[in-house]
Amino acid sequence: MTSASQIAFIGGGNMARSLIGGLIARGVAPGAIRVSEPVDALREGLARDFGVATTADNAEAAAPAGLWVLAVKPQVMRAVCAALAPLAQQARPLVVSIAAGITAAQLQRWLGGGVAVVRTMPNTPALLGAGVTGLFASREVDAAGRTRAAELLASAGKTVWIDDEAKMDAVTATSGSGPAYVFLLAEAMQAAAEAEGLPAEAARTLVLETVLGAARMLTESGEPAAELRRRVTSPGGTTQAAVETFEAGGLRTLVAAAIRNATERGRQLSAAND
Repeated sequence: MTSASQIAFIGGGNMARSLIGGLIARGVAPGAIRVSEPVDALREGLARDFGVATTADNAEAAAPAGLWVLAVKPQVMRAVCAALAPLAQQARPLVVSIAAGITAAQLQRWLGGGVAVVRTMPNTPALLGAGVTGLFASREVDAAGRTRAAELLASAGKTVWIDDEAKMDAVTATSGSGPAYVFLLAEAMQAAAEAEGLPAEAARTLVLETVLGAARMLTESGEPAAELRRRVTSPGGTTQAAVETFEAGGLRTLVAAAIRNATERGRQLSAAND
């Protein structure tokens, strides 16, 4: 018998693990969570670490649950959904997908139609409870469903609702892929610091703490990034020399092109999995 309070995770990888850990930390009983995962080591680790019920059978995990979290790779999503479609048509669960590039319409079609679907795009800092997730709800999702989906993803960080699904690829390009942009900047800064003669460990610490501190200023000060940048850029100083170099090199244009290309790639992945 299906229970609205039961949650089934179809897939038990890193993102599912982070959500499960966040839910339990927020007071959800382990007995309310079931996980299907084909890899023995992952399945055993989830049972051991969180006390949740695990199985290798997707339908067995999904059958009692009123909320399904689809946490499998995009390239296998169609087959997974097709196998679960009869159960989805019978149980009518709220379905939350964390797969990149898979649209709500595709999920509904593969599940047999008419299912309430919330498409989401979390990012990897969710593994630390410091992520951000964009969410889009199909018209079948009611207010209670939107609240439940938001509460689920809030266990991994902040949430942002997107009303137009066509913009979800931009969410993927901005926040889903965004941590890699910051990592690339940190990598380049450390390499440059070492080239200027700083020891590797000192360069690493200086860069990491600078990125962390700047991120805290952005999130805690309430000031726009442009204003914070202005305040630390003294006329004729070292920061101005560096910022002018970035601007002259076309940093803004390069970032815009990168996000545009990532957005387009998201659309291509959706089409490829159709």
